[in-house]
Amino acid sequence: MRIVVPDDFPPAFQGTPAHRRLAALGEVIIYGERGAEVEAELIRRIGDAEVVLNIRAYARFTEAVFGACPRLRLISIWGTGVDNVDLAAAARHGVTVTNTPEVNADAVAEHALALMLALARRVPAMDRAVKAGEWPRGLLAQLRGKTLGVVGLGAIGRRVAQLGRALGMRLLAWTPHPNPALVAELGVELVGLEDLLAAADVVSLHLRLTPETEGLLDRARLGLMRPGALLINTARGALVEREALLEALQEGRLGGAGLDVFHDEPLPPDDPLLGFDHAILTPHNAGMTPEVIEAGLQQAVENIERFLQGRPTHVVTGPA
Repeated sequence: MRIVVPDDFPPAFQGTPAHRRLAALGEVIIYGERGAEVEAELIRRIGDAEVVLNIRAYARFTEAVFGACPRLRLISIWGTGVDNVDLAAAARHGVTVTNTPEVNADAVAEHALALMLALARRVPAMDRAVKAGEWPRGLLAQLRGKTLGVVGLGAIGRRVAQLGRALGMRLLAWTPHPNPALVAELGVELVGLEDLLAAADVVSLHLRLTPETEGLLDRARLGLMRPGALLINTARGALVEREALLEALQEGRLGGAGLDVFHDEPLPPDDPLLGFDHAILTPHNAGMTPEVIEAGLQQAVENIERFLQGRPTHVVTGPA
């Protein structure tokens, strides 16, 4: 059994307990340098693999990749998002795709809350000012009593709703797959997406990136948001139309944006987002805690074990 980790950069897997566990299943090849984002190089790395453990979303599994890797049977993804995999092509080529849902829910939800608070309390700007010898004054925003709109009620969205309720916020939610029992348990009010955007003081995005959700917040929908509202995105950058977001920030219609995900990662040095004081940017690391890394890697390896035993778990898509 040849198992390849084509994209362990920055390094997260090699030398871990999960690595040692995986080594018991067959020959393990780990690539710890960039290059997997180039289609030809990814094919070279995994061309004779039966199993791939995917660490980073910059490695993209396309129709061409599947066509060039006839031995491939399983891609086990560390993480929840699968937008770097052509799932239809995987199914056509007989490849099963699994992921590790929920292991990062607490960490990402806490990061979303941290971005909300940092924006509302103007923490980065005041920190810079005080360190520069200034003593800034001015009013800050209080989240208690404000309305939080949660877009998507997966594991992360549910946890964000719970944290918002703990702060005393009113909770609105929109989700493409509503579960009435779950909604009642969370104490959120289900509304239409447009109604949520128009009413919320803070909008937090927690959806997978799919053809249906790409560009979900376009110019028209961003225009529905309340003047001064905050936008939090710890899901995928492409959920929001890039130019529409830049316009909303430039024109001051948004009170601020807290972003952990972007259309281009890493951000190029001339990206306009870098020039907005009311945008707080973090480098797609909301789920990067020791607890999440260990649990997620172990789950990704367990998914491989169970697949080889003929009882796959956490299957996103299977062979057609």
